Amino acid sequence: MEMQEVEETPLVSLNHVSFVCRSVTRSVKFYEEVLGFASIKRPSSFNFHGAWLFNYGIGIHLLQCNSEEGMPKKKAVINPKEDHISFQCSNMQALKRKLERTGVEYVTAVVEEGSVQVRQLFFHDPDGHMIEICNCDDLPVLPLSSCPVKLKLPSPMPPPPAADPSSLISSTISFNADEESPNARCAVKAEAVILENLFADTMPISF
Repeated sequence: MEMQEVEETPLVSLNHVSFVCRSVTRSVKFYEEVLGFASIKRPSSFNFHGAWLFNYGIGIHLLQCNSEEGMPKKKAVINPKEDHISFQCSNMQALKRKLERTGVEYVTAVVEEGSVQVRQLFFHDPDGHMIEICNCDDLPVLPLSSCPVKLKLPSPMPPPPAADPSSLISSTISFNADEESPNARCAVKAEAVILENLFADTMPISF
């Protein structure tokens, strides 16, 4: 039976998120001072008020609202289950201290998956848009079906002489990969991630 060729979606990365705000000036200050974004030049063809910011490989586009009708109502209670954007953070405690210094109210949450603990901070921007700060990259990315994620495949090379189980896993898998078949590449990527995480879970850990 002939396998059907899987056409890849030519997406590269998230480019930007866009928010309508009551005051562009106030929101720019928030994203610069609290989240460390930098203002950048907008296209001169725009005939409406707004601002563009950029950092961490992502853009924030702010648009001045024309009326209060389309604006979200800023809620007194921070609900992590509402729509939000999320930023990966390398130092959760430092970010928490910064929020406290700048007077931004937040709530915390913890998600557990096996031996991995993901810590989260949730807070609102000046217009009530929800923002999450987390260490979600600590969670393994394990595709559930036909490989909806793009993972970099290890380059083919013979196993190194050192008896390092984690390196043997990636070397052996990449060595046997059928690079002409998208389905095979998918299976190899998923298998590599699963095996490497299984190996990490069984490693003896001492403190």
